[in-house]
Amino acid sequence: MAVKIRLKRIGAKKAPFYRVVVADSRYPRDGRFIEEIGYYNPLTNPVEIKIDSEKATKWISTGAQPTETVKSLLKKAGITE
Repeated sequence: MAVKIRLKRIGAKKAPFYRVVVADSRYPRDGRFIEEIGYYNPLTNPVEIKIDSEKATKWISTGAQPTETVKSLLKKAGITE
């Protein structure tokens, strides 16, 4: 089972809001997930990123692979290098 840390899109049309979730790579983007670890709001100025650092590091240490977008959000949040 390949576990990914990725974004789940919620919010209205033309008003995106994302949750950062841990999910099996075989699940659909907005479908089932294992755990929610934070959120990302690109519409506010400055951009709002809130990720639980303990949960994120726990999942990364157990082998979960963050997507490219989530990897950059983790850097901006100061969780990974």
